Amino acid sequence: MFELHASKVANLKNDVLSGLTVALALVPEAVAFAFVAGVEPLVGLYAAFMVGLITSIFGGRPGMISGATGAMAVVMVSLVAIHGVEYLFATVVLTGLLQILAGIFKLGKFIRLVPHPVMLGFVNGLAIVIFLAQLGQFKVTDENGVLAWMQGSQMLTMVGLIVLTMAIIHFLPKLTKAVPSSLVAIVVVTLLVQSLDLDARTVVDFVRDMTNDPMASIAGGLPQFNIPNVPFNLETLQVILPFALILAAIGLIESLLTLTLIDELTGTRGQGNKECVAQGAANTVTGFFGGMGGCAMIGQSMINVNSGGRGRMSGVTAALALLGFILFASSLIEQIPLAALVGVMFIVVIGTFEWSSIRILGKVPKADAFVIILVSAVTVATDLAIAVVVGVIVSALVFAWEHAKHVIVHRSIDGKGSTVYDVSGPLFFGSVSSFLEQFDMENDSDDVIVEFKNSRVADHSAIEAIDTLAERYISRGKKMHLRHLSKECTQLLTKAGSLVEINVIEDPEYHIATDKLG
Repeated sequence: MFELHASKVANLKNDVLSGLTVALALVPEAVAFAFVAGVEPLVGLYAAFMVGLITSIFGGRPGMISGATGAMAVVMVSLVAIHGVEYLFATVVLTGLLQILAGIFKLGKFIRLVPHPVMLGFVNGLAIVIFLAQLGQFKVTDENGVLAWMQGSQMLTMVGLIVLTMAIIHFLPKLTKAVPSSLVAIVVVTLLVQSLDLDARTVVDFVRDMTNDPMASIAGGLPQFNIPNVPFNLETLQVILPFALILAAIGLIESLLTLTLIDELTGTRGQGNKECVAQGAANTVTGFFGGMGGCAMIGQSMINVNSGGRGRMSGVTAALALLGFILFASSLIEQIPLAALVGVMFIVVIGTFEWSSIRILGKVPKADAFVIILVSAVTVATDLAIAVVVGVIVSALVFAWEHAKHVIVHRSIDGKGSTVYDVSGPLFFGSVSSFLEQFDMENDSDDVIVEFKNSRVADHSAIEAIDTLAERYISRGKKMHLRHLSKECTQLLTKAGSLVEINVIEDPEYHIATDKLG
């Protein structure tokens, strides 16, 4: 799916250098997401450090980067505004516990049910979201304290530095792959700005614009353990539980989809359920140490993979480097031009967007093309989790509609004079009407056999349809036999009792999902 020429082999040097690159890109993003959530910059930075460190060590996908994310931040903002930051910390703890339970009960396997068109729409919409998020870096605070677009030479400098960054990232690997091209680009552009004293916005300018504080900084100390200062009663649970459920769902969906994408890019397989537990543990710890929680970050994960990061050490390095920036090197990191980081993210956008999906829109079924566009649009308009849920629902409805037409009943007479109906195709809520219409009860013999060898009874609607069919034959004084019906179905067929004879000798067993690959 992705053409980023990523090596599949883990390498300690590559992991460390890639982790440093990711850490530099994490700073403005963590600050921005903290601003979105309505909390202090350090709350976002601490979350990026703790969530990134714990998931890198214990998670199910080496090389995947986690931290504070915008998808979760937009849910947090109303909670913080109404109840305060302490309720946010309590919510993050509960979110983590819910995610741990999801991993324990092996719910991560269900990410395999996400259709490919939904995945394409997900990555395309996410690429657009990442691109749009970078446009905010082209704004500065005017004399009235309002953010406005850059003008004149400042805009030209910004664009020029972005182009230079992207050119270095693109062309340097053709000369050498000894060091990540993204890291080289950031260093070169920073040195160029400092040596030529160019009028370019830096990380500290961004932090001060976000906080509206001319003295703001990313400097801070170690995160401190603190039990959230909220009443431990049912009323508090009623406040935080709805937010925790939404955050847990968003975090797991985004993390598991990112895991799937990294799997495809690296040609390896991650462990979804293990990642659920690690994400949950990370959020639980973060809530007790003053962080806003988080999940997998596809942008930073793509930077990491494209820079050669494969092993757990890449994520560990990114997290520890970020903490080092907060504790010791804030004055240096704050001087990095935003243009360099924007250039890195633009390369991520180009690599993330599935350009081939545009070419195949006219070649795939119209329903699939619609799902790709729909998921992309909903991702941009709302958030990733809602977009994926909408895409899965639409895909499922399309599947149901198409397969409702595919149940075919063939009538014949066997050697004993019994009427045999051979059912082909899935029997479920969408196909039961067509199924019942294909029986000629008046002209059938007194002994009727319904053969399900080529059919799958899928749900309760199908069970009810079979029961209805039995009652119709009974009302006409005829007896109906069911042959090769699934074991699950025979256990549910209780209404007809002894009036429906079931041949269970050759009945197969069906299994929809297993935990072997979870």
